[in-house]
Amino acid sequence: MNELDWLLRGCRSAATGEIVQIGIREGRIEFVRPDARPGVAGPAALADSADTSGGPPKAKRVFDASGYVALPGLVETHIHLDKAFLTERMPGEAADLKEAIAMTAALKGGYSPEDIGARSRRLLDRASRFGVTRMRTQVEIDPILRLMSWESAAGLKKEYAGRIELQLVAFPQEGIFWQPGTAELLEEAARAGADAIGGVPYNDRDSLEHLDYVFRLAESFGLPVDLHLDFSDDPEQLAIADVIELTKKFGLQGKVAVGHLTSLGSAEPDTARRIAAGMAEAGIHAMTLPATDLYLNGRQDAYRVRRGLTPVKLLLDAGVNVVFGSNNVRNAFTPFGTGDPLDIALLLGQTAHMGSAREARLLAEMCTSRAAEALGSRGTKGLEEGEPADLVLVKADGILDVVYDRPRERIVWKGGRRIQG
Repeated sequence: MNELDWLLRGCRSAATGEIVQIGIREGRIEFVRPDARPGVAGPAALADSADTSGGPPKAKRVFDASGYVALPGLVETHIHLDKAFLTERMPGEAADLKEAIAMTAALKGGYSPEDIGARSRRLLDRASRFGVTRMRTQVEIDPILRLMSWESAAGLKKEYAGRIELQLVAFPQEGIFWQPGTAELLEEAARAGADAIGGVPYNDRDSLEHLDYVFRLAESFGLPVDLHLDFSDDPEQLAIADVIELTKKFGLQGKVAVGHLTSLGSAEPDTARRIAAGMAEAGIHAMTLPATDLYLNGRQDAYRVRRGLTPVKLLLDAGVNVVFGSNNVRNAFTPFGTGDPLDIALLLGQTAHMGSAREARLLAEMCTSRAAEALGSRGTKGLEEGEPADLVLVKADGILDVVYDRPRERIVWKGGRRIQG
């Protein structure tokens, strides 16, 4: 066997709970296998690396990972870099979604390329330290900013390529048909290399008109669709039914993701189950965004206040790939947040009644392998042979401690290169 670039010994697999060793070569995982001698590392491990009777294989670098849990690199599925860290600029607290959109739009006139870049880097650096190796960001495109946010995000994609694989969604936050010129700007972003076409049908003059345009644009450029959808407590607001039909019509099964989808949580059970079955059949990924959804929803309920979440367990039971994201960090939509997906994992576990050890592993998958699937990127099998060597070691005894304690002591590899810790 050729010499490994890295050999990680004695770590606990988040997926199985076993003590394993992980071999890394040329940016990929060479193997994950039981480690009979956890804790052996450093010069001693190298000294006996030629042992052919069960000794460790030869490696340029050996790391003693005993006391750590190994996960695939964390994936942030849905975040707004260009709206991060705006709290101090806000005139007050947003009373609802409509007000949060209006308050944030009013600040756009004060944006500059330098300002967007500085706030974005602040969040990207945080996320990288936490172990995020892939991220999908919603990039606002409208007649106010034009392509200012887009150009900033495109530069950051190159700048952070060795630390975070950044996907850019061309996102019309202010609507498409309410804002003349937006369609042309979206098409320009698509030509410039967008990774997905975004949409927000509840913030335009006609939901179906908006969705039809987004799907047609995505089809013409061969891109996936990533929507903000049905963000309310109104059980009648179910544009997801149109999305299911459009996904089939345009042959985009497996390439459509919907964020929020909170109206479904207020729908009658039979309706919700029917919608969930349709989503599973069409391969539509659900991205729950609990930090924002819990904060902005349920505000019109004087009693029996709704949680404001999409029905996570019902969707999972139907076979839908459900993942989660931070959405926003410290702005009118979400005045708190850290940029750590494991913080969102704990919040979702508490609010979606996911408290078992099995569900802790599921929560970890929802920000790693399942999240990679939703983004259509590599790494959907987790830490397995041949997968990208994007991984994070978390100082913890097991998966419960990873999710419940979210230890900050983490060591991160991206593409086989140690970048943190």
